[in-house]
Amino acid sequence: MELADRPAVADIVVAVGNFSQAEIDVALELIDVYLKDKNQKDYYIVVATDSESKVQGYACWGPVPLTKGTYDLYWIGTHPVVQGQGYGRALMAYVEDRAREENGRLMLLETSSKESYGDTVRFYRRLGYEEASRIRDFYDVGDDMLVFAKRISR
Repeated sequence: MELADRPAVADIVVAVGNFSQAEIDVALELIDVYLKDKNQKDYYIVVATDSESKVQGYACWGPVPLTKGTYDLYWIGTHPVVQGQGYGRALMAYVEDRAREENGRLMLLETSSKESYGDTVRFYRRLGYEEASRIRDFYDVGDDMLVFAKRISR
């Protein structure tokens, strides 16, 4: 991801439609950390582009402090217009490959149990992620936090 990609990625974060303003603000904050300090090693961000070099999706991930080979997927999103066209799958494959190159062995991600996140949960399951834990009423009453995990080492 480069600075010129920021407006398109910000548009995707908003257009996805599931994120609150606070979540959007956090996603953009991580993007800014990544863009402003190329020497930081907490967050990695990549964009997926179409044949015309238009940004259609992005992913943000990083190593979990105090672990050996565990990574968190912080954010992933594709523009609603192109969802289902393979951009998300390609982003996840890229993220897993990069983590593997750094001796990554486990990828974790968190998401909501709200019905509006149903497609997201199905997407993760299709990619081989399994629900590792559920914290009831985490985000709000009736909105559990789901933690998914996948062993990525070969």
